[in-house]
Amino acid sequence: MPEDMAVVIINSNKKRGLVDSEYNTRREQCEAAAKGLGVSSLRDVSEALFAEKQHSLDPLVAKRARHVITENARTLAAAEALKANDMATLSVLMEQSHASMRDDFEITVPEVNCIVDIVKQVLGHQGGVRMTGGGFGGCIVALMPPQLVDEVCQAVEQQYQTVTGLKESIYVCKAMDGASDCKSQ
Repeated sequence: MPEDMAVVIINSNKKRGLVDSEYNTRREQCEAAAKGLGVSSLRDVSEALFAEKQHSLDPLVAKRARHVITENARTLAAAEALKANDMATLSVLMEQSHASMRDDFEITVPEVNCIVDIVKQVLGHQGGVRMTGGGFGGCIVALMPPQLVDEVCQAVEQQYQTVTGLKESIYVCKAMDGASDCKSQ
């Protein structure tokens, strides 16, 4: 990860409800998808194979599988974008990731989506933002040039509580050694 990149974590402070049962449901749906696709894990399914066989799955199970399979591909592409310092590509990948968590995996909530939207308005393609964690509340993570941190924080502080009635918590961090490939260590 570029050393001059700021990492901003914003907690929506949305209390999570019924999380355990929803986590278990998503896990069961992914296991059903893997079984239906004839693999032990969805990590073994390429996007091409999924496109070919998704019609054999229950539509809801297929949505869950599509998220996992495309998220795996996005993660690999994001690592390459970070290595190349390509924030425009990383921005698109993080936006796609969030949309997939919202639309296919259905683990975001309006409060988290609100923060993502506010941050995205400020960042454009100069950085990326997405939900992070298990979903159903919680935090977003945003990567951005340090010069945008104050503007992002100000936008969230001015808009989020007005829209949701909740007060966010903002944490600004900096990767000291930068992210690296674990295999190269």
